[in-house]
Order: sequence, then structure tokens, then C-alpha cells
Amino acid sequence: MSLGLQSFGAETVSRWLTRTMWRLEHAFERARASDKPQDDTRIRIFFVGALFAAGFITLAMGATRAALFNDVGRSEGYAPPISAARADLVDRHGELLAADLLHYGLYIDPREIWDAAETRRALRKALPDVAAERLERALRGNRRTFLVGGLTPETRKRVYELGLPGVSFEPEEKRVYPLGYTGAHLIGFVDSGGQGLAGAEAAFNDEIHKAAAAGQTAQLSMDLRVQAAAEDELYKGVAKFRPKGAVALVVNVHTGEILALANYPTFDPNKPGAASLDARLNRGAAAIYEMGSTFKGFTVAAGLDSGVATPMSTFDARQPFQLGYRTIHDYHATHKVLNLVEVFQHSSNIGTAILAESVGVERLAAYFKAFGLTEPAKVELLETARPLTPKVWDQDAIASTSFGHGMNVSPLAIARAYSGLLNGGKLIPLTIRKTPADYRPQGPQIVQPRTTETLLQIMRANVTGGSGKSANVSGLNVGGKTGTGEKYDPAIRGYSTSKQVSSFAAVFPTDGPLDATRYFVLVLMDEPKTDASGARPTGGIVAAPVAGKIIERIAPFVGIERRMDTAPFTEIVAGPNDAREEH
Repeated sequence: MSLGLQSFGAETVSRWLTRTMWRLEHAFERARASDKPQDDTRIRIFFVGALFAAGFITLAMGATRAALFNDVGRSEGYAPPISAARADLVDRHGELLAADLLHYGLYIDPREIWDAAETRRALRKALPDVAAERLERALRGNRRTFLVGGLTPETRKRVYELGLPGVSFEPEEKRVYPLGYTGAHLIGFVDSGGQGLAGAEAAFNDEIHKAAAAGQTAQLSMDLRVQAAAEDELYKGVAKFRPKGAVALVVNVHTGEILALANYPTFDPNKPGAASLDARLNRGAAAIYEMGSTFKGFTVAAGLDSGVATPMSTFDARQPFQLGYRTIHDYHATHKVLNLVEVFQHSSNIGTAILAESVGVERLAAYFKAFGLTEPAKVELLETARPLTPKVWDQDAIASTSFGHGMNVSPLAIARAYSGLLNGGKLIPLTIRKTPADYRPQGPQIVQPRTTETLLQIMRANVTGGSGKSANVSGLNVGGKTGTGEKYDPAIRGYSTSKQVSSFAAVFPTDGPLDATRYFVLVLMDEPKTDASGARPTGGIVAAPVAGKIIERIAPFVGIERRMDTAPFTEIVAGPNDAREEH
């Protein structure tokens, strides 16, 4: 209907101008014939006025047409709408992570182009990333068409100065991430309409819009210094062991704040469409793994808290142990009786399975549930994955899950469970939002405070004289647990001896009161390869050194000062020179 009205208006004006011109021409002739020059002058003045009036009428109709019948809505190309403003994202110290910046969309109206060949050549040179087919469709169309968006002011100026008829610009907001790959999975990204699709951008989408309207920023828990250190050390480990994927994260155990979440591979949130789905996968939240021996910390905590075991309780690891349908072996068998600390240091599957049997099927399953391991990790990230748990909790299930098989969980679920065990026993949500300095979230009491005290010391003993010794950092009293979970291979209907998930779950510092500042660090590599040494890429070889280096670098940033080293349980275990292997 609008096209008909426009056509009718143009034809009417044209016919009126034609008739007027014809009448004026004959009026001039009659004035000259009657020899009345004054009439001729009046007619000429009238003619000039008529031309001005016609010009104004034409301009008015053109303006009305532009306002009422604009072609943008019917463009052959899609023009993204100008999005609602989004607030700046900043880290916990106010460092900029994401911002809206003014960019421009470029439009082509072929009806106004004088030389299509010259326009094609100039735009191809100025905008080489625009597909030739897209440009050709715009040039051959019959209406104004959106060609490309996201042009910076500099690019717009460069194209504008070409002086190409039929080429115009409209302002648009574009979300930019000045740090590129850094923290990409935690920060996330938005779509062309300004709506969050992943990470904090999606988790806090509505809040970010509201903060922009109020002139405020949206502050995350991330510490950019911690994030950069975690990424740097993780990628060094990746370069050495060449895994298919890797994760490193740092969490404040008392507040649940995630200070760093590093992923490999990663992507540039400025160009999410250029990255593969694998690169955009947040392995810390959305991937689940059989974690292997890092799960032993949960079994040991259940044994201590239930009163079934103490650090000095003994377990006969001289022979394989039968539990349910499984026969349990140790990767590096000690063939001796071990106390609980040594079970942890040697990462004995046999000792852990015996402990699990003593705790009991129903009670151990209840502890795992209380630790949050049977549900998605509670955190604002929308991509948080649901775990795979045994369909039936029986002796066979307990035998497997006690040392980290038969149960797949996300790294964030591991971080949440360990944080609860290491903060005095409260299971709290994780968060990617900065919390007030004096804020302490509440949660259910999952273990007694004395269980936390003992577990901290057992984890410390594993670093001073066990499988985690390569994570030790002088003066920071690091504790931890290694893990090497063999991956299930459907091709062989069993667990592979060449594909594994190697990890290290660390805590620092292990000394001091329970309410002292304390951080949990997890490093995981999925299917790492052997390095030049040829040693099997276990958690103690692959992940523990990376965790130690991250801890050493971030300690000054999080206010942890070096102190006297502690070496707990030296009276009941062999010294640090006793070889300890892990599985």
C-alpha cells in the first residue's frame, strides 16, 4: 500500500508540473504578441516562484516518504536492531572486562549508486572481510540493504571519505571485550541484539541492562591478576603435555567467590562465531569427568566425620580387596598395612575401598549427596552441568565411587564440595559475583569443624611426603590430592590405560584457624600425553606442578604471606623421602 501511495503522489506532482509549464509557455507567447512587457515580467516572477514552490513540495514529499516508507525494514539484508545498553563488566578491583562501544552499520541503496563497478571496487578494498556474494546482492538489489555492522568509528570515517553515493551509515551499539581471550568462559559473550549467551553475560543479563540504566557497573568475583596467572601456568602445562582439554580454577572457600576460571581451548568473545563449539565449551562448568583419586578426599572426610576412622586407623593393603562385583587393586601396590594418612599419601585404592565399606553404602551415599556431588554445582552460570551418578547405590557403586570412578561431575562441583570440607564444614554456593568484604554465605553443615581440621592436615601431609609433593611451595603450606581417572572407552567396553583425566585438588594455606583466609585450586587435564621423560602423565606429574606454580604466583595478590612450613603426622608416617605414587 505504501508503494502505491508513493507512486500516486509522484505521478500527480509530475502531471501538475507538466500542465503548469505548458500554460506558462503560452502565457509568455501571448504577452510578447500583445507587446505588454510588464505582463511578461509578472509572468516570469510567477514562474520562478512556482519553481521554488514545486521544489519545496518535492522536498516535503521526500521527507514524508523517508519518514513513513523507509526501506530499512524491508531490506534484503538483515539489519541488527540497536540493542538496549549494557553496563560495563569489571573485575573485583574495577578493571574493565566488557563494555558497550559505539559502532556503525553500513547500508547500500543501489538506486542512488552512479557507478556500481567503482562502488564494488572501493568497498572490496576498504572492507575485505565482507563476502563478495553479499556485496553483490546488495548492489544488484532494488532497495536499501544492510551490508555489514560493527564498524569502528575509524573504519566508518575511512569508508565515508570515499564519497560513494548510495552508501550510508547508522549508529549501533557493539559489546567489546578489551582483554580478548582472557577470562572468556567466565565473562561470556552476547548476541547481535545485546542479549547474553554465555558466562556472566548470560547469568546476569537482566541485571546488566538495569545497571546500565542506572549508570552503574556490574562487578564480578574475578581477580584479573589471578585469572591471568592461572591461564598462563595452565597453558604452559598444556604446551608440555598436549591434552585435548584443560581447566584451572581458584575459589575462596569461605565466600564461594570464583577468582579465576581458565579453560583450554579458549576463544575470543569479540568473535565467538569464529570459534568452534569445543573452544566455546566451558569445561569448568559444562563438562563432567570421572575424577579419579581426587574423590578420595570425600571418602576420607566421610570416614573421619562418621567416626569410622582416625588418621591412625590401619588398612590392610597387602592383597587386592573384593567389594561387590569388583576386585580392587593399587596402581603401585605397597603390599603392607597402611594408616589412613598413608592411604591418602599412596593414593591406595584398596585402603580407600576398605574405608568405604566401613562407612557403609547408605551412609557414604548420603555424604556424597550432602557434599553436593549428586547435583549441578550451585553457581549463577547457566551452563552448569548435571552429574552422572550411579542408578543404584550398592556395594559395587561404593567400591567405584570411593576412589573416583562410576561418577562423573564437573570441576565446579569438585570445587564446591572441597570448599565446604575446607571452610569448617558449610556447603555454600559458588558465585561469580563479588561479595562484600564481611559477607559469609550460609549453608548446611556437612561435616564437623574437627573434620575440616584433620582433613587440612592430611592434605598437607600428602604434599610434604606423598603424591602431591610437586605442588609444594615453601612458606605457603600447600595441601592437596592427586587424581588420575582412567577414561571409559566404549570401543573396548572398559577403562582405557592410555586415556585419562589427570588432576590436582589443592588448598592453601592449611595452617591457621578455620576462619582464616583460604583458597581452593583445581587443575585438570583431559587426556594428557607423555612428555620428553616418558613418564605416565598422572595427576602428580601433570597437574600438581601447575597448581603449585599458580599458588606461588597468586599468593601475593590474595594477601597470603609466607610463613613457617608445617609437616603434620610425621610421627605416624614415613618421612618425605619415602617414594609415594598415585593413581
